[in-house]
Formats: sequence, structure tokens, C-alpha cells
Amino acid sequence: MDYLNQFFFGIYPYIALAIFLLGSLIRFDREQYTWKSESTQLLHAGSLRLGNILFHVGVIGLFFGHAVGLLTPVWVWDTLGISHGAKQIFAMVAGGVMGTLCLIGILLLLARRFANDRLRAVTTFKDKVVLLWILATLSLGLASIFVSASHTDGHMMVQLMSWAQHVVTFRGDAASFIADAPLIFKLHLFMGMSVFVIFPFTRLVHVWSGFASVGYLARAYQLVRPR
Repeated sequence: MDYLNQFFFGIYPYIALAIFLLGSLIRFDREQYTWKSESTQLLHAGSLRLGNILFHVGVIGLFFGHAVGLLTPVWVWDTLGISHGAKQIFAMVAGGVMGTLCLIGILLLLARRFANDRLRAVTTFKDKVVLLWILATLSLGLASIFVSASHTDGHMMVQLMSWAQHVVTFRGDAASFIADAPLIFKLHLFMGMSVFVIFPFTRLVHVWSGFASVGYLARAYQLVRPR
């Protein structure tokens, strides 16, 4: 069990990160024509707009919430006078709100895709995997809120923060911080890391383009003159 814990939470994060970065780079270099979100709006609109908005608002909120919550050093929160328990409750509420928005959105998108014959016909195996994988990861995350509610002292959150911060700073003892964590947290972490593994092989690569589009804000004006 110690070996498995060390592999999945001490080694696997780096495997996932390597696949995520190298896979994305190779796909961009070799298969740029497949680098797209593959929108199906022209085939059938349905609940696409509402589901799309709810899903993206929720998932963006969850991404940055996890990044800030897990990677901000504990001493920063202590300096600000925010107790571990208060931070955990805030994370539970914010994560619950964003997670619920994301869940409603992805359920609308799944219902739209699988209830329509035309959409179902163009849905690839990779599309099914990524949608269902995100749904499972999200469901585990929301379920973990109920587990967290049984101990609101913030201790488990500090352990998760220590794990994440030791991973990103390449310290070998990261896995030890969550060795005794409840199974649901470990499953959520594994599923979340695995999203980065499947990322380069699916339509999720369009996320890179979304971040890159911010560069257009600083781009010089394009002058267009009539002949």
C-alpha cells in the first residue's frame, strides 16, 4: 500500500504532467488541423448555449479555485488571519457552487449530445471518454464536500495543500502527506490528474487556445487601408 501511495501521489503527478505538456506540444506540431473544439452547433443547438456557459463558468472557477487554494502557502493564510477551518468552509462553499454549475452544465451537454441522433452519430469514443471522465471527477469532488463537512478543523485541507505544494516543488515526500487521506479524496485526485493525461488526445486541447487568446489584448492594432 505504501508503494501504491508513493506511485500514484508521488510519481504519477509527474507522469501526467509530462504527457500533458509533451503530448500537447507534439499534437500542435504534427496535427494542427485537429486542434479545435469541434463544435456541433450547426448540427443541433438545443441546450448548447446554456450548458456551455454553465459548464465553462463552473470549470474555470474550479480550476482557479483549486490552484489558489492548494498552491498558496499555509503561512500566507496564517498571516492574513484566516484560520484553517474558515478556509476549508469557504472552499467547500465556493467549490460547491462552482461544482454545481459545472455539473448542471455538463449534464445538459451530455443530454443534448446523446438524445439527438445526429449528434450521437458524430460523437467519437474520445468525446465520450472525456465527458464521462470529467463527470466522474466532478462527482467525486462534490461528494468529498460531504466528507469534509464531518471534520471542519481544516487539518485535511492543510494535508492536501502540503501534498500539492511538495509536488510542484519536486520534493520526494509529497505522497506521505495524504497517505491516510479518505479514499474519496485519493480517487478525486487520481481522476483529476488523469484529465491531464487524456488532455492532449482529445478536443480539450482547445483550452490552450483560450489562454493564448489573451495575448490578443496586447497585440498592436491592425491597419486596414482601402485601395
